[in-house]
Amino acid sequence: MIPYTVNIKLAARTLTGTLNLQNKTAVDWGWQGLIAQGCHSSILIIDPKTSQTIQVLERHKANVVKVKWSRENYYHNLSSPYCLRLASGDASGKIIVWDVVSGTAHCEIQEHSKPIQDLEWLWNQDASRDLLLAVHPPNYIVLWNGDTGTKLWKKSYAENILSFSFDPFDPSNMALLTSEGIVFITDFSHSKPPSSTGKKVYIASPHASPAHTKPAPAATPAPTGAKKALNKVKVLITNEKPTTEAVTLNDCLQLSYLPSKRNHMLLLYPREILILDLELSQTVGVVAIERSGVPFTQVVPCAQRDALYCLHENGCITLRVCRSTSLSCSSLTDPEQSLQELVYDLRSQCDAIRVTKTVRPYRMVVCPVNENKAALMVSDGRVMFWELKAHTGRSVANPSSALSPLYSPVSFCGAPLGPNQKRIQDLSLNSMIGQTLIAGETPVPTSNQQEVQLKFLLTGLLSGLPLPPFAIRMCPPLTTKNINHYQPLLAAGTSNGSVLVYNLTSGLLHKELSVHSCEVRGLEWVSLTSFLSFATSSPNNMGLVRNELQHVDLPTGRCFAFRGERGNDEPPIEMIKVSHLKQYLVVVFRDKPLELWDIRTGTLLREMAKNFPTVTALEWSPSHNLKSLKKKQMAAREAIARQTVSDAEQSSVESSVISLLQDAESKSETSQAISAREHFVFTDTDGQVYHITVEGNSVKDGARIPPDGSMGSIACIAWKGDTLVLGDVDGNLNFWDLKARLSRGIPTHRGWVKKIRFAPGKGNQKLLVMYTDGAEVWDTKEVQMVSGIRFGRNVNYRILDIDWCTSDKVVLASDDGCIRVLEMAMKSASYRMDEQDLTDPVWCPYLLLPRAALTLKAFLLLQPWSGTFTMDITQVDMKSVLLDPELSLLQRCLLVSRLFGDESDLNFWTVASHYLQLFAQARQLSVTTEGGSEETQPASQNHLDICHDILCECSYFQKFQLDRVHLQEVKRSSYEHTKKCADQLLLLGQTDRAVQLLLETSADNPSYYCDSLKACLVTTITSSGPSQSTIKLVATNMIANGKLAEGVQLLCLIDKAADACRYLQTYGEWNRAAWLAKVRLNSAESSDVLKRWAEHLCSPQVNQKSKAILVLLSLGCFYKVGEMLHSMRYFDRAALFIEACLKYGVMEAAFLDYARLLRSLGLREGAALWASRAGSAGEQLMEELFQGEGGVPEAVLGDDEVEVGLEGTE
Repeated sequence: MIPYTVNIKLAARTLTGTLNLQNKTAVDWGWQGLIAQGCHSSILIIDPKTSQTIQVLERHKANVVKVKWSRENYYHNLSSPYCLRLASGDASGKIIVWDVVSGTAHCEIQEHSKPIQDLEWLWNQDASRDLLLAVHPPNYIVLWNGDTGTKLWKKSYAENILSFSFDPFDPSNMALLTSEGIVFITDFSHSKPPSSTGKKVYIASPHASPAHTKPAPAATPAPTGAKKALNKVKVLITNEKPTTEAVTLNDCLQLSYLPSKRNHMLLLYPREILILDLELSQTVGVVAIERSGVPFTQVVPCAQRDALYCLHENGCITLRVCRSTSLSCSSLTDPEQSLQELVYDLRSQCDAIRVTKTVRPYRMVVCPVNENKAALMVSDGRVMFWELKAHTGRSVANPSSALSPLYSPVSFCGAPLGPNQKRIQDLSLNSMIGQTLIAGETPVPTSNQQEVQLKFLLTGLLSGLPLPPFAIRMCPPLTTKNINHYQPLLAAGTSNGSVLVYNLTSGLLHKELSVHSCEVRGLEWVSLTSFLSFATSSPNNMGLVRNELQHVDLPTGRCFAFRGERGNDEPPIEMIKVSHLKQYLVVVFRDKPLELWDIRTGTLLREMAKNFPTVTALEWSPSHNLKSLKKKQMAAREAIARQTVSDAEQSSVESSVISLLQDAESKSETSQAISAREHFVFTDTDGQVYHITVEGNSVKDGARIPPDGSMGSIACIAWKGDTLVLGDVDGNLNFWDLKARLSRGIPTHRGWVKKIRFAPGKGNQKLLVMYTDGAEVWDTKEVQMVSGIRFGRNVNYRILDIDWCTSDKVVLASDDGCIRVLEMAMKSASYRMDEQDLTDPVWCPYLLLPRAALTLKAFLLLQPWSGTFTMDITQVDMKSVLLDPELSLLQRCLLVSRLFGDESDLNFWTVASHYLQLFAQARQLSVTTEGGSEETQPASQNHLDICHDILCECSYFQKFQLDRVHLQEVKRSSYEHTKKCADQLLLLGQTDRAVQLLLETSADNPSYYCDSLKACLVTTITSSGPSQSTIKLVATNMIANGKLAEGVQLLCLIDKAADACRYLQTYGEWNRAAWLAKVRLNSAESSDVLKRWAEHLCSPQVNQKSKAILVLLSLGCFYKVGEMLHSMRYFDRAALFIEACLKYGVMEAAFLDYARLLRSLGLREGAALWASRAGSAGEQLMEELFQGEGGVPEAVLGDDEVEVGLEGTE
């Protein structure tokens, strides 16, 4: 016998459909690799890799308007495991924090009753990961503890707040987008509300031309149309409130900081994106749409590369990448021309969707881990998954295009590629395209660098239910006879005439069949794989319609008109009812006698006479005479068999014949030969009950039961076993016990009883009742209500149709476009994710138990005990790369942190692998020259991306800052801007250019005299002692009297930048000090400044140890990093890091220093041991140690002493 499995237990679930307009902004793609999306009052959790819904969270009573995944920027271990936490806010002002795996709420938060405007988890400090910032309309921002639901602080502002954005580089900075402009807050902290009201800036609409634009010099040719537009946009941000005609309405759609560059912000308008440099409050780049182009609706800036994902109104997603400035420096003679502004080139775009009244794109989300996948949410409930793919080779299509080529990076996972190493080209955005080059940098064309073209590929599509109303019907129930091939299918007829069949085990669409041309009114199954459905067109002026009754066979999809040519211009069909043995069909019309059909032959048995009573409700009886007929037939066949076989053989043959006959019987349960007798009952308008018997072709009229006086007009009937239940239009239920001949009426006071249905299963006497405003489950044995739901009381949707899907679960179709499978108690509940039957396996470590997830991670990271790597992971390309012996430890750590979506791991290993390789290269170069200090920062062609800001190498950081000042200089349009540029140039040491700017000050400016003197001072500074000491004295006095910036400038003029940094740090300007150290000081001095900063970050009141570790990594203090990781109890990270250090030989310096220390203490043997471990540099020390004697001793040290030595290094 073939083994088979059947999942009888169906999970409670929700099939969702179209979105509400309020759900437009409710979508988020988390570091955990899952997408959360609001759909009416529920939240879907979608796995983008397999495009399936793996959870639906139901608890909100109002529409969900915001969802946010918590950030994964912390170290994960057993006490703080990988877990799925999500915050959601709804239109009634309630915020719920979810534990997504179990589908339960951690806590519920309520402050006001207006829709939540914005939500964000704080990610920046090591102490607490539970803090959630929310905007409660109209003008409050509140910080909540998302674990306990307690309010930490609340602050109100003068204007209505629309949204906010945190500065990814400095968590104390945030910007609020208000109805009038932008408010910048610089003192955000979790411990207390911001003290000031923030700095307000107003946005003049980009089309209003500002008064003070720079006059174009006469010599240059007249600007083209596009240039004119850009000149208009020169000034946009003003501190004074703009005049009414200048700004009609702030139509800014979105504001967000650029995560790829510090102090840059993006403002989105329907027809342009403005890139602002916040130090100057000045537009430095514009992405405008040409006149015929489609307007923007949303932008997502990337962190790994300076690129923007833009969503347009037609659902098209475009990727724009910032153009390298180094290539456009063709005309070096005129600096004005070479650098006009930041340009974002269109590199790729995907197909648009067909936009209609009901179908429009809502939102796009981009994968935060790899930034190479985007998902588009459409209003009809579809989710489209687009993936960016890189193709090597030149573009043939347009050779004359001015776009400079994009190159693929030479390294993979932060390390140069081995000669035959496997790689994943499309792992993430920064492994697909190389860095944007900046001015003064020459691209290094290497042999294995390839040009790449980017393309979007549709990799998945998730579709929802169409618009309601629905008619639903569950297929016949599971029995012992059909258990081998049973599938729990639910058919849903829709308003556009198609029928959707869902498999309720997986919740996925099994088939979509276009059956009718108008709205489907009802369905009835006639077997496990076929059903009848009927639809009626809208009536003509005579009140007649076109009726369509179709018979559909699911496996083949064949569908034919069951009533043949009939159906045109007749009264509408009210209902169809199929008998229990699926032999007969009754079709009831509105003003026309009913028809009786034989389903098996498709013939009309009887069309009732004109004087037949009008039917209000009808039901087939469950009793029939099939069993007695079968017995008779068996007896007859046995008799025939007995006659044909002679008596001698009879005994041996009898048993085999009987078994053959039984087999034949079970195969055709209702074989064509047998026509069993079945009955149905119906009521007329007076409430009289009629009883009719059908057998074969004969139809007999049975007994009539007079109406019950307490009942109104009967609306529906249900019959099971010996119980018959009638429901009327006034909300009364009448229970008849046919055996005991008793009847009992119960008034429910809920209005019209629309439908009643008995649950499947032998002896299961539960009854599901549908009213206009809800539904109830009754127990007919006890005649009492079991559970109920009511619109407006405990649910916020109206019920359109009901059915049982198993003996203890009901399925409801509702007007919010969802179909819900609920327990009999009808409490809408989320299901546990681990109880589900998913069609495709989902890769998400967050779904595992904490222990399992960490075991998996350890398994992927390092298997030194086995010498080779073994694994069973479903992702094929990942598998081959992870099994590749060429993959280095650092690359493996980076790859696994990407797989796990672990933000803090990813940041740590990106910086660590870069600097470990850098210092290892430097050591190899400086081994020849003794005394190469550990701190020198070597130059490398492959630098850290600028999104790491202060952690980048000094040389690259300086180039980037100069590039930026040049851009600011081109863009300046007022005296304020010029002054800021000059200050910046002085700090960067560009004195000549600064003097030029200072001399530009016009004579009627109040600070004309001051600037002129400053210009003289800058040009005449000599390094003579007296002038230096005077300037130093003046500078320190200025600083002491609160003029910090001016004092620092003077100190930089006389090359005392180290002192300037010290003063800045004393006055708490840690970021400025770090910046100045990077651009002005030599490596030894700057590393002193940065080390002090790292100490400050470690202090308990700042508590940003993880950032301090990154700073120390960039200085090459690997020893200290290992120590700190260990003291913070990050054991796996510490061990892997030290292992990597030993592999790259950069820990040896510590061994060498220790050996020197031991030598100075006179412990020669100890010194020799550590020197022997310190590689080539240690060999020199060994020679020094044993010069007088002939060579190195054999056994330098015993084992027990090694232990002590190691402890000494800790």
